[in-house]
Amino acid sequence: MDWLDQINKNSGALSAIFSGVVTVATVIYAWLTAKLVNETRRMREAQTEPSLQVVYRNRDEWINLLDVAVRNIGLGAAYDITFEIRAELKEGDKNDLVDSLGKLGCFSKGLVYLGPNQEFTSFWTNLMDGHASKLDSRVFIHCRYRSATGARYESQCVLDLSEIKGISRIGEPPLLKIAKQLESIGKDLNHLTTGFKHLRIDTYSQADREAARAEWDAQRAQLTGEQPPNGPK
Repeated sequence: MDWLDQINKNSGALSAIFSGVVTVATVIYAWLTAKLVNETRRMREAQTEPSLQVVYRNRDEWINLLDVAVRNIGLGAAYDITFEIRAELKEGDKNDLVDSLGKLGCFSKGLVYLGPNQEFTSFWTNLMDGHASKLDSRVFIHCRYRSATGARYESQCVLDLSEIKGISRIGEPPLLKIAKQLESIGKDLNHLTTGFKHLRIDTYSQADREAARAEWDAQRAQLTGEQPPNGPK
């Protein structure tokens, strides 16, 4: 047959083409395998990678009271955490903002460990204390830490107090209000159980009811001109 003769005559060329296709497929497969291995490695690193943030937040008790929190938002634990604090301050606010952070052991000595979703929180400052320029201050905190695999990480967080200029709060936070109500109930129960206070109980006897009925009959008789009954019914 003609086509079989053509194949036999061109077998060398066909073999070369087939070998080229196999070579290209092998290269593509090797590239995809390497990419998959790299993605797997990156996913494994992400599962052990910590990520630290230093933030401030307003306390529920009063909007001018600020807490500072160091939290790990990564999937892995952070080890050997150290901090370096730098600030842009005005008119002598350094003692209040930077020094108050330096007095906390976590910032001066560092933290040994901070697990995933774990945070260290402490009171930081009262915005009503010191000069009004405190709200123009910016504090930069440089964090250094390592993961469980020994990889080193660095991050810089900015505490910019100008962000809270002009904020206000209407009413009282619900959780704080509930806590106060529970505290008040607890005090009242403690006073009752310890005898510090007694229950106020108003008693109303039969004689009291009869006297009230007689007084009511007398008032009605005075208004209607009728003769009041001789006694209470």
